[in-house]
Amino acid sequence: MNDKLFKISMASIAVIFTGIFCAVVLPPLIQNPDIVAAFGAGFVNPYASGYSADVLLCWLVLAVWIVYERKTLKVKHGWWCLLLAMMPGVAVGFPVYLMVRLKQVRQESVNQE
Repeated sequence: MNDKLFKISMASIAVIFTGIFCAVVLPPLIQNPDIVAAFGAGFVNPYASGYSADVLLCWLVLAVWIVYERKTLKVKHGWWCLLLAMMPGVAVGFPVYLMVRLKQVRQESVNQE
């Protein structure tokens, strides 16, 4: 896969998830703007709880990865991706981080040559 296809794929995933998130989550959140209740609704049954736990831990994995690469590879602006991973979700923050990272890591490898 070349860089262009990778970037298109990552951006498409982020846009698709954002559309789904807006269509599914925003209407009930507008009707009842209780963020704590909305968060708790992700744990209403064992299946939803499993998916919600997965999402929360994937966010944590992303956070550890971003902090690690900030120190080791000097990847900048990863914290923006953590905010995106909180709202609308990891399916946005993760691909955006991969695109940010790709650009910076490639640029650094060119500078070292």
